[in-house]
Amino acid sequence: MFAGNLTENTTSNSFAGHLHGRNFDIGIKLVAAERRAAKAPDYDIIARNTSGRAIRIGAAWSSESKAGHRYLSLRIDIGDGPFRVNAVQTDETRGSDAFEIIPFVANNAMKSGSLSGELTAMDADDAFTGYVANMMFDLDFTLVANDFKSEDTHPDYRIEITSPKGHVIRVGSAWLAQSKDSGNDYISLLINTPDGDLRVNAVQNAEQRGGNTFSIIPFVDADGQGDGSAPLALVA
Repeated sequence: MFAGNLTENTTSNSFAGHLHGRNFDIGIKLVAAERRAAKAPDYDIIARNTSGRAIRIGAAWSSESKAGHRYLSLRIDIGDGPFRVNAVQTDETRGSDAFEIIPFVANNAMKSGSLSGELTAMDADDAFTGYVANMMFDLDFTLVANDFKSEDTHPDYRIEITSPKGHVIRVGSAWLAQSKDSGNDYISLLINTPDGDLRVNAVQNAEQRGGNTFSIIPFVDADGQGDGSAPLALVA
């Protein structure tokens, strides 16, 4: 559950920006590292602690996507275990010095197991508020319309939370869907959590149907086999 931004300084081969999490907001710098091996990082990630001391909190590698787009892969540890994020450019920012930090998406799907959750349509702006919780985490979030949707496979909504300082953090995506068996509408959600990518569905039972409230239940694939592995793009 991380977000942020980086701005490249090509003159000094460095980056500066901010990283936001559910429980923190910090400024970071990426400075060129002394590479001693082929797989060594291209950059050291530096932040300042509460005393103002500069601390190395991670490393970054310059990479290229299958589409040929440049991005940065960051591995960071601020004291409670390492995590990974990517710094990417959108179609609008590609070619500029601006990068957006997004969650790293891997194939480590999190089993939804026993959980509770609810989604409620807001009165305006095509948005929803909701929560999903189990014994390990409790997450309040908002669904806002994805204004950048340009293909059918792109998500209909972005799933967002806020950092302690109020910065918006994108933690997932949601798609409008319809049951092939009953014809009932539902919402499929993919949420990035510290334990993996969580898939759940927001459905309406007989009492809720026609209203503004949905119940969040564990994801069930088309064959009714529970947590499935059909790919969905967390960020698109």
